[in-house]
Order: sequence, then C-alpha cells, then structure tokens
Amino acid sequence: MNPHSRSTSYSSAIAPPIVRRPSVSSRLSFAVSTATAERGDGGHNGQGINPQHQIEEEEIAKIKRYEDFTTIDWVQDAAREQLRRKSRRKRTAGLYDTGQFDWKQRILESYEAAQGWIVVTIIGAAIGLNAAFLNIITEWLADIKMGHCKTAFYLNENFCCWGEDNGCADWERWTGLEPINYFLYIMFAILFSFTSATLVKSYAPYAAGSGISEIKCIIAGFIMKGFLGFRTLAIKSIALPLAIGSGLSVGKEGPSVHYAVCTGNVISKLFNKYRQNASKTREILSACAAAGVAVAFGSPIGGVLFSLEEMSSYFPLKTMWRSYFCALVATAVLAAMNPFRTGQLVMFQVHYDRTWHFFEFLFYIIIGVFGGLYGAFVIKWNLRVQAFRKKYLANYAILEAVLLAAATAIVCYPNAFLRIDMTESMEILFLECEGAEDYHGLCESKHRLRNVISLVIATVVRVFFVIISYGCKVPAGIFVPSMAIGALFGRTLGIIVQALYDANPQSLFFSSCQPDVPCITPGTYAFLGAASALSGIMHIYVSVVVIMFELTGALTYILPTMIVVGVTKAVSELFGSGGIADRMIWFSGFPYLDNKEEHNFGVPVSHAMITDVVSIPSTGLTLKTVERLLAKDNYQGFPIVDHENSKILIGYIGRTELCYAVERAKRERTLSPLAKCTFASSTTNSSSAMDPTATTPIVLTTSASLPSEPLDYASSSSTTIDFTRYVDATPVTVHPRLPLETVLELFRKIGPRVILIEYHGKLMGLVTVKDCLKYQFKAEAAEHGDRDREVLGQEQEGQERVWEMMKSAAGWVSDRVTGLSGGRIRLRDSWEGQRSRGGERDILDGTEDVGLDDFGIDDDDDYGHEEGVERRR
Repeated sequence: MNPHSRSTSYSSAIAPPIVRRPSVSSRLSFAVSTATAERGDGGHNGQGINPQHQIEEEEIAKIKRYEDFTTIDWVQDAAREQLRRKSRRKRTAGLYDTGQFDWKQRILESYEAAQGWIVVTIIGAAIGLNAAFLNIITEWLADIKMGHCKTAFYLNENFCCWGEDNGCADWERWTGLEPINYFLYIMFAILFSFTSATLVKSYAPYAAGSGISEIKCIIAGFIMKGFLGFRTLAIKSIALPLAIGSGLSVGKEGPSVHYAVCTGNVISKLFNKYRQNASKTREILSACAAAGVAVAFGSPIGGVLFSLEEMSSYFPLKTMWRSYFCALVATAVLAAMNPFRTGQLVMFQVHYDRTWHFFEFLFYIIIGVFGGLYGAFVIKWNLRVQAFRKKYLANYAILEAVLLAAATAIVCYPNAFLRIDMTESMEILFLECEGAEDYHGLCESKHRLRNVISLVIATVVRVFFVIISYGCKVPAGIFVPSMAIGALFGRTLGIIVQALYDANPQSLFFSSCQPDVPCITPGTYAFLGAASALSGIMHIYVSVVVIMFELTGALTYILPTMIVVGVTKAVSELFGSGGIADRMIWFSGFPYLDNKEEHNFGVPVSHAMITDVVSIPSTGLTLKTVERLLAKDNYQGFPIVDHENSKILIGYIGRTELCYAVERAKRERTLSPLAKCTFASSTTNSSSAMDPTATTPIVLTTSASLPSEPLDYASSSSTTIDFTRYVDATPVTVHPRLPLETVLELFRKIGPRVILIEYHGKLMGLVTVKDCLKYQFKAEAAEHGDRDREVLGQEQEGQERVWEMMKSAAGWVSDRVTGLSGGRIRLRDSWEGQRSRGGERDILDGTEDVGLDDFGIDDDDDYGHEEGVERRR
C-alpha cells in the first residue's frame, strides 16, 4: 500500500508505546453522510437527521486535523458541504412545518447568506490597514539609515521636507563626515537584518521568504500547519519592514501576499462556516491573495488576475467576485489611509502624457529579450544558491542575513542608484524629466555617460545580490527587486536612445518625431523594463500588463507593454516553463500539480501505482488485530475487500474513522479482544464472502512494514462490532490501463486524495499525487540520467569548493579577532564543526497526516516536523 506517514495512535489502549499527535484518514466516510441523510424518521429529530450519527460525524471531524505536509481530499470536502446544506434545508423545512420560522430565523438565514461578503469585507479592511502601516514604517526605516528629521524624528525624508524637491534644512545627515555616515549606514543595515532574522528564527520560521510558492500549494490543497497562523502574521508584519529597511535586495510586494492570506485565514477562522470547510476557506485565501497584490501595487484588477493566473488552480466565478470585492475594499482602505500623502497607492506610481513611436518597437523588443534572459539567469543561479544554503548554511540563518546586509550596504552605498530604497529608485527612474525632481543629474545631457556607467553597474550588482539574497531567512520577495533591475536596464537603454536621437535628429529612423516635442522619454523605457523583468522572473503575463496599466493610469502604453511582455514570454519559454515560484515548489518537493504544465507520459496508471496494498477483509478480523494494525503500521487508510483470495473491492476506510470507531465501541461496552469486526453488511458482500464463523484463517495482503507476528482471527462466534457505516462505499476507482495523464486530470479536476485501481472489481493497487510526481521525476531522470548526474556532480564539487573557501575566510577572521582580543573571544569555537546536512526535507517523502477540521492552517506554529515515510494509506 502506498504509505503516507508515521503511525499515530489515538489512545493508549490502541498503541501504549506510541504517543503522538493524531493522524487522520484520506477520506470522510460517505456511509456517515448516507446514514445521516437517508434513514427513516424513527429515532430522528424531526428533520430527517439521526442525532446519533450527527454526533458521530461531529466527533470525527473534531479529532481529525490536517497535519503538516498533507493533501486535502476535495471529494470528501464537497460531500461534507453537501451534507451541511442538506441538513440546513431540512432544518429550515422543519421550522416552517412547525410554525417556528419567525423573524429571528429570517435574520439568521440572511446572515448565513451574507456571511461570505461580511468576511471578505473585514479581511479586506484589515489587509488595507496593515499595508498602510507597513508602507509608512518601511519608508522611515529606509531613510533613517541616511539621516533624521530635526523637527520630528518619526518622519521620513519625504514628510520632513514636504513640498521640497531636493531636500531641505529640516532633514539632516547624521554627521558632516561622509565616512562616518557610511559606517552608520552599514551599522543600521546590520542591526535591522539581525533583528529581522532573529525574530523569524526564534518565533516564526514560516515568516521567512516570500511565501507565494507555499500559498499556491496551500490553495491547491496542500497543508502546512502554522504557515498561515497568527504568529506568522505578526512576525512577518514586524520583520518585513526591518528586512526592507536593512537594504537587502528583497522586496515587500511578494510577502504582502503572504501576510494578506495570513490575515484572511486568521479572521475566517472566527466563523464556523469557514473553520470547518476547506473549500470555503480556499475561496477566502484566493481572494486574500488578490488583495495582497492589490495593495502592493495599487492594482485591484491586476490583483484579481494575478490570483487567477498564478495562485489558484480552481477559480470559479464566485471566487472571482469575492476576490474582486476583497481587493476593492483593501485598496479603498489603503487609499483612505493615504500613506504617502500624494493620493497614490504606491510610491512609484506615475502618469505619462506623451505617446510612443513605431520605431521604438525595436528597443521594446530588446527590453523584452532582456526580461526573458534575466528571468532564466536568476532562476537558474538562485536555485543553486538555495541548494547550497540548504546543504551548508542551515545552522547560520542569522549570520547569513547579517553578512548579506553588511555586504549589500558596503557595496551599494557608493552607487547613487543602489544607495536608496528600491521603490524610491523606481519612482525616480520612471519619471519624465520635465517638471520633475532631477536626481543625480539623471535628466542632464552632460551627465549621460556617467549615469549610463552607474546604471549598468547598478544593474549588474543588483542582479548578483538578488540571486544570493532571495531565499535567506528573512521576509523576502522578488517582485520589486526584479522590477528595479528592469527599470535600471530600461532607463539605461532609454538614455542611450535619447543620446542617439540628439546626435542624429534628422535621421530617417527618427523621422516620426515632432521637432518641438521631446521624442524619447527614458522613463517609459524604465517602466517597460520593470514589466519585462517581473514577467521574466514570475512567468506571469496578463496580470503584469494590467498591473502596469493601473500604475500609469493611461492606455497609451498598453500596446508597448503587451509587446514587451509577449517577447519576454517567448524568450522565457526557450529556457523552460515555470517562474521562480513554480521552480521553488519543485525544489521543495511539494506535491503540486501545475495546471499550466502539459504531460505526455504515454503509459497507463499501472506504471505509477502502488501494488503492495494493505487491505482489510470485510469480515473475520478480531479487535485485537485491528488495534495492532493501527498501532504499529504506517498506513493512512485501508481498502476493504470481500475476501483475500477474490480481492473484490467493497470500499475504503480511513485511519481516523477506524480509530474513532474502535474507541467509541470500547467506550460503550466491554469488548473481548477476540470480538469480530465487520466492515460490510451481508447485502454488500458478494456470494463469495467469508462466513463470519469460519475457522479458516484470513491472511491480510501485507507489505514489509506490517507487523511480523501472526494475526489473530475469531475461531468461534462472539460479539460482533459493525464498522460498516464508517466505510466509504464509493471511493474513486479507475482501470489500471487508464492513461496516467487522465489520472492526473482527475486529481486536478475533482481532487481526490487517493485513487484506487481495480480490474474487473478486484483491487490492484492505488495511486496518489505523490506517486504520479515520483514517476514523473524518475522518468525525467531516466531520460537525462547521465547528463544530469554529470551536472549534479559538478555542482556538488563547486559547492564544496565554495564552502571550503567560506570556512577558510571565516577561520582567518576568527583568528584575527582572537588575536586582537588576547584570546578572550574565540569565534571559531562557536561555528567550527557545526555544518549541518540535516533538516533537508523532501516533501515527497514527507508525512501525509490528513484530517478535516479547520483546513489545518491555524496559529499552532509547530516546527518540529518529523519526517515520516510517505507510503501510508
């Protein structure tokens, strides 16, 4: 059987030696739903609902929790939602029949219907408020490194010098000596990065990074417990401005999606409708992702399209409207807060009143090519840096962040375009020259050569620091750094084109330019470069066009933006599909089926299925055998077969349901360990079903992980325990010759967690998403095996050499510090020999504990995950 996770017991009676958090089954029993909804009126509550079975279902749901690294079964979730609606309709009908449906009930019904809109309104307002405060704090931290406001220390430079174009007397540098200012700049960067990394490591490790990759998987149904919890939200909101203020080449726009989704998850958990239904929660999370992008770029429509294009694998019309409304509310609240006091939603929002010329298409294509090459280059080398970080730097997260911030400050301070915050630099690079502030002589023709050299250096340096900084253990996004790089390149190209025009104004190439109007606007090239770089790194296209349109507020540059993004897409696809978020999913090993990826395996599902399936016969097992199976074996659920010899498939029972059934039976009465367990009624069994009183032992289909001691069966009639109603009699089944591509579509479209393979009614095996992905990886490895092994060997050798160089440099510094301190400080003792190869997680071999309580995305930030064996049913 396909294993999922480590064994988990639910009571000491079942597994005395093992005490762990409950593991849960892959499916909710349809038998419970059927019994609840279809039984007669006898013993019911007047609405056709059996109270006893309803209590059982609620208790099962209570003990079931989505644990780390699990997948949601959308089939069972849909069944639960249908049952909830059916019970509600029957309850309402019963109130009508008895005349109890009064005005209070009407209010409750109206509230139930409007609850979704109420929730997204509250969430949108909270996201907008959080975004406004983060913008204000981030800008202050970025400016405090350079100086302070004499009139009010809490004001940044823009607010301190309100209405002034080039600074003012109220804003004062820390000292009049530039070397001291340089030193203070570095010290502030180190302090901010150290604080940010310490908060993340100590309180919320999930707050590190961007979070977009993980959220894509969570919305698709993968569970990372605590990733969207309140603690993660709080720490990310505090550490993110510090990380941006430190000057690291990371952005806040990617993490804004994470804290927005955290906000939605925390608030939605306050409502029972969303706490107990994963599909409803998925709608809220998709809407929050849209709102996060909306407040990051001031682009509500772009946020909705981003959620549709990049984040959500399932995006019905209702979800689109919820996303639209949530983004609208968040953006409206942000506009009301007006954090920049300019009426703009983001600092780099601009408006262009000039048009473009057809001859500029050539340069637009160059910008598009740059964006595609930039994305491919950064993705390739960042993944290598991530692999190195995972292998060698796992124990040095804080030190790494501090050293990166110090190196960034040291290198970037001398360059005028790297010294300032990236959002501020984009504001400068986007602007037209006429009537605007001239930063560093950017609009003066006599400084063109100097600025071109400075911009080229800034582009190269920023690319390098983005590669090594993205993925460090602080809140870090890659949207704005990529846009800043694209803006640097675009402004460089714009200045060059402007110089060509000034040198040859009468050329036929520039014949469409009007004589008395500036022909070339370098700021528009920076704007298009930002769009190209963002598309190249994320592999998103339509949403980028809309985001950039909403940033400019003009339709004039829609066509150039579409051309640039189209060229970027064509170039990017030459180097492989999937942006950096998709590649990080692949790198982390999350079981995520990308609906943008096309598969052509050309093999049936039997090539990927698991055949060593542990099945349970419908009758004959004793209670002692069931308890032993639950206590010692790593299986998440069990197919129910008619007989070991015939293997006729009857149904499927999850581990949670079975554990609950055993505990409930033992609570209600005293049972002998030899009591017989029945998993199918006599009408369900085939004619070849085993006689309950038969003395012939029944042998389970076993795998190597099953207990080695013999299994006990009842040899005489005794008490019978009926588990039939806990069995899912309608599991998703397919033929073993069904193409693997079709099975993948089943997983994408209807979302079962496990698919059973049967042939002429006989159980042949089962398959999960992880099994399909494992087969895909093995097939790709076999196709490119020798080449990949050679490349991998070279990469490992290179990593080892880099690590040895880093250790040598660290040793030299440690020895110098020890010598200068007279031996009182020994840095070498604190780090030498602490290299850790542990902590490396392959999610495809991770745990698979599944349940159905609150989507598993809560504030119980538990980071002590144990690596279980994935093969558990």
